[in-house]
Amino acid sequence: MSWENIWRVLRLGNFKLEIPLGGFEKVRGHARAGSGNQEFFEATKKEALSLLHKELEKLEDACPNVKKPDLSKNFRGFVQLYSRFLEESGPSVDWEKIEKLQNDAVRDYNTLEKPTTDIAHEMLNKLVVVKLNGGLGTSMGCHGPKSVIAVRNDLTFLDLTVQQIEHLNKTYKVNVPLVLMNSFNTDEDTLKIIRKYKNLQVEIHTFNQSCFPRINRDTLMPIAKSPDTQANLEAWYPPGHGDFYQSFENSGLLSKFLKEGRQYCFLSNVDNLGATVDLNILNFLLNSPNEKGQHEFVMEVTEKTKADVKGGTLIHYENKLRLLEIAQVPKEHVDEFKSVKKFKYFNTNNLWVKLDAIDRVLKQNILDMEIIINNKHLDNGLNIIQLETAVGAAMKIFEGGIGINVPRSRFLPVKKTSDLLLVMSNLYNLKNGSLTMSPQRMFPTTPLIKLGDAHFAKVKEFLGRFSNIPDLIELDHLTVSGDVTFGRGVILKGTVIIIANHGERIDIPSGANLENKIITGNLRILSH
Repeated sequence: MSWENIWRVLRLGNFKLEIPLGGFEKVRGHARAGSGNQEFFEATKKEALSLLHKELEKLEDACPNVKKPDLSKNFRGFVQLYSRFLEESGPSVDWEKIEKLQNDAVRDYNTLEKPTTDIAHEMLNKLVVVKLNGGLGTSMGCHGPKSVIAVRNDLTFLDLTVQQIEHLNKTYKVNVPLVLMNSFNTDEDTLKIIRKYKNLQVEIHTFNQSCFPRINRDTLMPIAKSPDTQANLEAWYPPGHGDFYQSFENSGLLSKFLKEGRQYCFLSNVDNLGATVDLNILNFLLNSPNEKGQHEFVMEVTEKTKADVKGGTLIHYENKLRLLEIAQVPKEHVDEFKSVKKFKYFNTNNLWVKLDAIDRVLKQNILDMEIIINNKHLDNGLNIIQLETAVGAAMKIFEGGIGINVPRSRFLPVKKTSDLLLVMSNLYNLKNGSLTMSPQRMFPTTPLIKLGDAHFAKVKEFLGRFSNIPDLIELDHLTVSGDVTFGRGVILKGTVIIIANHGERIDIPSGANLENKIITGNLRILSH
């Protein structure tokens, strides 16, 4: 039997293949086999690993000596992930074993005490701030790292983050370091950009997450023909933010911060503008009489809305709190997973993790996170698989894991231009790098905004359609579709729907005040 045919019975990811051999059934990407086939599976797994090692050795041999240590380190991590990928069978969660969250599983943020200034000084010297900075801005039509997209007053995500940390350091006379986890996609540009911050009161460190080879979906072998990532970017990928723990340790920064007496890192996505250092949470972790030092892992959660039903949630499973992602949910339970009643909270990916606990978990080699199988189709026609992990999935490994139900304001991600419209508007005030909801807004929820992809998805085109950002203080819902532009000083209130059908154009005139309006057809104001 050829190697390709053998692999048709192996677990190939989240897709279905017709298998010419009897006795196997594909269930959500997992191969099920009778016990009589166990030896067959063991043999093919060994063969897979053997072939993988040969392919990786070829790439290593072709690598310049100066780059070999880093490549070898990356390959060691990849082989571990790949081996687990081969070993796993069946769903990672037995739905029937999911239990209701216990009363003390999630703390209400409003019950946390606010520390005094002198305590804040002492606490902050035990903190490290980490921003996940591996993503590109391509989905919003931008080149380079997403963190350099201007989001407010010509300030980028990175500018705002640095302003926040500098303000913290100056206010409390401390030195909270800022750490950026870059990927090979963002590292070079980020290093150039952070030079401009060198005269500010912020100590900035960077490290790279791993760089793994993409694998062919049919052969399960790396598609890379050369170890030069820049020469063939499509052949390589950063393996998700679950790679943080090992890469942080590999960089030497974990050891450095432990020696300095740092105790916790606060970890968040660089594009979440609500993820600022919170003194109440830090005080809870370091000084609360009954909680001090008990919680190695804290996940900030917030209550689900209809917009968040696909987001990861907290569950109680096998006597531990853990993260459940929609990709882990059997099809027949997806609607149940989306239920706001059964699964009340979702993960903001703002995490507080004890540094010595990360060190212990890595030394004991017990870091075990569910593998995310990310299928992609490349421009050259190849179907590939990326094996990834999520940083929050490590929660189950740590002791004393707990959720904190935080205000919605701590979750302000900018994933699309509709999010950008919100944060650029008068809904938010900007001070010392932090955005806060305007007191003029009568209710704390943000408006629901839907902008048509064809004309608004890319930042440059989006900006070109607004003479300036409309007043959104009293807006509930905005839908815009088609060729639509906005003049200066436009005010939007209540529910506003603007639809320009194919071949039509709508120009909202300067000074327009639209409240609970539906506008369709053509509307153009021409200069004369």
